[in-house]
Amino acid sequence: MSGERVLIVDDEPQIRRALRTALGGHGYKVEVAEDGEAALAALAAHPPEVVVLDLVMPGIDGLEVLRQTRAWSAVPIVVLSARGQERDKVEALDLGADDYLTKPFGVGELLARVRAVLRRAGPPHGPVLSIDDVTIDLARHVVTKRGGEIHLTPTEFDLLRVLAADADKVLTHRQLLERVWGGYAAENSQQLRVYVNYLRRKLEDDPARPRLLVTEPGVGYRLRTGE
Repeated sequence: MSGERVLIVDDEPQIRRALRTALGGHGYKVEVAEDGEAALAALAAHPPEVVVLDLVMPGIDGLEVLRQTRAWSAVPIVVLSARGQERDKVEALDLGADDYLTKPFGVGELLARVRAVLRRAGPPHGPVLSIDDVTIDLARHVVTKRGGEIHLTPTEFDLLRVLAADADKVLTHRQLLERVWGGYAAENSQQLRVYVNYLRRKLEDDPARPRLLVTEPGVGYRLRTGE
């Protein structure tokens, strides 16, 4: 049983009840807020370890809650997005959300996402990150697969370094372009896709079915270390 405090923010009573039951049944201490105003008050009064935040709410919506929260807090936030809200989903990630789920979603997936953001909020990854048979030594700029060193170009390593620094977190196209290429441009956007494919050919057992460097359609990429 975990005992971490989770704040559920959603204007739909049935979703609040379902999430309270699911998370509470797995040992989390659950608080709920029915709108953005109540969420901001709860965050200020007794900050939780993680927030599950709906984007579409009357009054203060989830994006504004996220914007105001990120002005003073780094609390992990998993956003809930209705289908067809891809633009809001990307905006939420660019504003600092740690992950997202698209409604409808399964309880098992929600629990996995909550565990992942809590894990990232703990002690940071050291200079060496091991994912199955791939090892990334950020300090020495060395990547190995099954003990054999993999040659990466400077740009390939820089892209992998950025993804590894936020392992298991979705990074949007804009975030990656800013951190690796210094800003958005049409030619850089094309290069991002090309270099992701380069990395997959070198790191994945089956580049057509990547298990490490996964695509979040319409949003960006994630370096997956586990679930």
